[in-house]
Parts: sequence; structure tokens; C-alpha cells
Amino acid sequence: MPAMAKSRSLTLKSLLISLILIPLNCYWIIQVEIIWYSGHPTCISLFQNAVFSLLVVSVFAILLRRLKILHLSEGELIFIYVSVVMASSAASHDLMQILVPTVSHLSWYATPENEWKEIFFEHIPRWLAVTDQKPLVGYYDGDSSLYVAEHVKAWLSPVIWWSLFVLALFWIMLCINSIFRRQWTENEKLSYPIIQLPLALIQAERSNIFRNRMLWLGFSIAASIDVLNGIGYLVPSVPILPVKLHDIGKYFNERPLSAIGWTPVSFYPFSIGLSFFMPLDLAFSTWFFYLFRKMQLVFASAVGPSTLGGFLGMTQVARFPYLSEQSAGAFITLFGAAIYFARRHLRQVFSRSSGDQEEPMTYRFAILGTMGGLLFLVFFCLKAGMALWVILLFFFLYFAISIAITRMRAELGPPTHELTGMNAGQMMVDIFGSRKLGTRNLLMISHYFWFFNRTYRNHAMPQQLEGLKIAQRTKVHPRTIVYAVLVGTVFGLFAAFWADLHITYKVPGAPGSGFSWESMRTLTWRLSFLREPDLGAMNFMFLGAVFTIFLTVMRIRFLWWPFHPVGYALSMNFGVDYIWFTLVIGSALKWAILRFGGLRALRRASPFFLGLILGEYAVGSFWNALSVIIQKKMYVFWIF
Repeated sequence: MPAMAKSRSLTLKSLLISLILIPLNCYWIIQVEIIWYSGHPTCISLFQNAVFSLLVVSVFAILLRRLKILHLSEGELIFIYVSVVMASSAASHDLMQILVPTVSHLSWYATPENEWKEIFFEHIPRWLAVTDQKPLVGYYDGDSSLYVAEHVKAWLSPVIWWSLFVLALFWIMLCINSIFRRQWTENEKLSYPIIQLPLALIQAERSNIFRNRMLWLGFSIAASIDVLNGIGYLVPSVPILPVKLHDIGKYFNERPLSAIGWTPVSFYPFSIGLSFFMPLDLAFSTWFFYLFRKMQLVFASAVGPSTLGGFLGMTQVARFPYLSEQSAGAFITLFGAAIYFARRHLRQVFSRSSGDQEEPMTYRFAILGTMGGLLFLVFFCLKAGMALWVILLFFFLYFAISIAITRMRAELGPPTHELTGMNAGQMMVDIFGSRKLGTRNLLMISHYFWFFNRTYRNHAMPQQLEGLKIAQRTKVHPRTIVYAVLVGTVFGLFAAFWADLHITYKVPGAPGSGFSWESMRTLTWRLSFLREPDLGAMNFMFLGAVFTIFLTVMRIRFLWWPFHPVGYALSMNFGVDYIWFTLVIGSALKWAILRFGGLRALRRASPFFLGLILGEYAVGSFWNALSVIIQKKMYVFWIF
């Protein structure tokens, strides 16, 4: 690794800009994702709001420098970007927006009919929840204010404790990334497709990217689509370009083909742009295994459960083909593979007394930091009443999945990764059964921990690693990322809590409470039907693991083998539905450019695809910002 340039990243300028952008971005995210339930800027791997913030800061930095008023170095831009990303992750759709309503849900919705008071109240950690209904009236009914002494007092303890909990999670992730960074970045040389646009914006003045005609061509196409569609949203007589989801599954009306269900085709420009930067074999594997998933559903419908049971030698085949369980087995195997391939590096990590000074932190400090963070999580959970063995196994599975997701992002770079139904809590229930786990453990892992285990779309760990890669590419010391992560997380957590509570006390109906109903349905079902271990689920976890090992071995032994295990692990989950067709388009365009123009043509075309992403993000962010300013829902380019 080349010697790092002397970094001036954490300066008064970069800190002040970050502290201004963090609450603005948190408020923006909460407003559009919860109040309007639209836009979903943090449900994309490359956070839309963070890229837009970086675009604005980069453009102003160039203009102000030319006017000799202000200069922002690349290190300062990286610090600003990563701190906003971490704050956005804290405020995201699958973190803070679920946590806040979860804290009060049991107390507010307990009735004599559901018997929640009798079942759960003795198990609720009072320091983690709001149990007094009086300060919750304004929260659920709206037309009130957070800034009442009684309201602030009721939320103070949960806000502090849960902030410490999330800070510990993000800190452990940062320490683990510090341990694995060299292995994934320098030894395995993973491609980090997601970082291409933020890296280009950070290096804009050096590379003159804003003078590239191909960039502006791509920008113009994507921007024009969203401008036209935005106007069409406001004026129905204006035609729109149908680039969003179109279900082709509805055309298959008869069994067994009707089993494919909802199968959307989409033409999102930003997703086509991101797909272009994915390695060809990985993009192909992802959409191929998505179609393979659909064929499993057709096969199950054609054969029927009784025949399947006889064929597989199982009595429990009701959930065949157990897609989430296949994915769970695949991701745990990918974690095992990551450890195996890094075994020499890990031996060096644990044998060094001081570590590498060019790492984000010394290896010794990273190991001790991981242990310290885990000790806090154990203390937190023991204080909440969980059993020690449940705590240790739950967080082992959670961080195993996190490591697998982080490496997957660095290698594959998918536009989104929504791992619905595949999480540490579900795996434990499948393996041990709900009866053995008991009420208190189930309450924590099914309800209170739902906020960071629901789908893993907004996961902070890959965002941190991608920040480290950007620092390496710009020759900025990776310690910049440590500072940015800490600033973004600490201030982002309080800004996210503030934005969520501030908005919810004003708006009737407690937006976001649907997530809490979701977790409570899962919890009450697990307790209503106290299950033994699910043999069918375990069999398909094992099958997913074996198939992943097979794909990995074939990839290692045969260079021509086109199927990648990462594509299989990701595609067994729901989120690929949104983007699979854009992967087909992006990979086909990339293949054609390489086939007929070679690497030189590929390099010349790359700014065009960056422009597709940037144009959609810029105009989409304009419509988002306008909806916040005028308090009216506007056109959104992503999902709905």
C-alpha cells in the first residue's frame, strides 16, 4: 500500500458542514420515508440523499475555490460524505424509523383482548421503553409537540440507552472493517462498484469530471425522464415515461406458471447505471438466480406438497422451497468462506502487537475495540433479561451475516439488497424452536431487535468499508473514516431521534407504527404456536450452504464457470425483484461495449453511466426536497 498523504480531513470547515448537513438529511429522510412513505433514499445501496449532499458541496467547493474564498480538500469532502452516510444509516428506513415506534408500541396498544399486559409487561425493560401512556397521547394522536417537559422526560432514557446500543453496533462494525480492510481491498482486490460516483465527485476538481460530455449526456437522459414524470405527477394530462415497476407475473394466470407471483420489470436509469459497474459474472449470476428462484416456485406448484414430501423424505414442506432459509445457509457459508480466504491475514492480525500504522486503527486496538463493544452489548442484553447463550448466539449470527453482506457489497455492488425474512432471530427460531427460547428472549429478538434485523438494506458496515476504499483511492489516511463514522453516528443518532419524534408529535396517526405491528405479529405468532425446531427449515439451510460451497469450489477450479455464489445468496431474497431487469440491461450493455469496443470503449462509456445515476439522484432529490418544503407528496423515481 502506498504511503498515505498527510490528511487534513477533520477540520473546523468539514466538521461545521457535517453538523449542518446531518440534521437536514435526517429530517429529509424521516419526512419522505415515513410521512410520505416514498422516495426511500436509504433503501438504495448508494444513499441518494448523501450523494446529492456531496454533489452540492463539491460544486460549491469548486466555485468558491475559483473565487479564492474557500478550499475543501479531498480529505475534507470524504469526511463530510461519510459522516452524512453514517447519519443517514442511523435515520434510515430499517433502523431509527422502526426503533422509535417499537419503544412505545406495547404500552399503547395493550388491550384486554390481546392480553399483552399479562403476557409481556413483566418482561419489558422499563429503561428501554415508554410505558406511561400520558406522554404517548400526543405521539399517537398528533397535533402536539415534543417540546413538553413530560414528553422529553418520558423519552430520555430510551433515547440514551438505544443510542448507546446502536453506537456499540456501529463501533464493532468499524473495528471489524479495520481488521478485514487490507484483506478485501489489497489482497483480494475486490472491485467496490458502489463507490464510483462518490469517488468521482470527491475527485471532481482533479479529474474535471464535470467537463465530460458523456457524463452530461447520461445526466440529461435520466434528468429529463424524472423532470417529465415529475410534471406528469402534478399535471395528469402530461404523459409520463413508464420506467418504474411493471408486473409481468399477472400474464401467467394458470398453474403452475401462476406461482411465479409478482415479477416486476423496471427501467430505473440509476439502477442501470449502478448495474454497469458490477462485474459481469456477478450481475449475470444475480439475475440468473432470481429466475432460478421463480422456477423453484413453479416446480413446487407443479409437483404439489405431498409429492414433494415423499421425494424429499420430509413431512414439513409447507414452505417449500424455503427461499429465506436457502439464503440464510448461503450467507453463513459466505461468512465462513470470508474467514477461510482471510486465514493468513487473520493470523498476521492476531500475531502483531501494534498493527499497521496505515490502517484505520492498529490491529490490537481493533481487537480490543471489538471485545469492548461486544461486552457492552452483552451487558445491555443481560440487563434487559436475555439469557447469555441467546445473546452470544444472536450476535454471532448477526455479525456473521454483516460480514458476509459487507464483503458481498465490496465484490458485487448491487443497487439494493433487501434480505426479507432472512435474519439472526428467524434462524434461531428455526433451529431451536420458540419453546426453548422463551418469552423474554423472544420479546427482545423478535420485537425490540427488529429495527436492525428486518431487511439489512441500510446496513452501516458496508458503508464504512466503502468509505475506507474511497480514502485509499484518494491517498487519504483511513483514520479519516474513523473520525467521520464517530461524528456521523453520534450526531446522526440524536438528529434522527429528534427528527422522528418532532415530526410524529405533529402528525396524527403515528407514522411508522406499521413496522411495530409487523414485529408484534411475528412475536405473537411465535408465542401462540410454541414450536419445536423446524426440520424443514434446517434442511434447506443446509442445502443452501452445500450449494454455496459447490458454487464456490466450481468458481475456484474452473475459470469458465459463470455462476457466482454471491448471486445465489442475494437472489433468494425479495429485494432483487425491484432491480433484476435493470441488471439484465446494465450487464448486456457492458458486455456489448466490451465485445465490440474493448476496454478503451468501456472507460469512455463509464462517465455516461455515472451521469445516469447522478441525473436521477439530482432531479429525484429536487422533488424530495420540494415535498419537504411545501409539505406535499411529489414524484418519486424509486419503487413507488
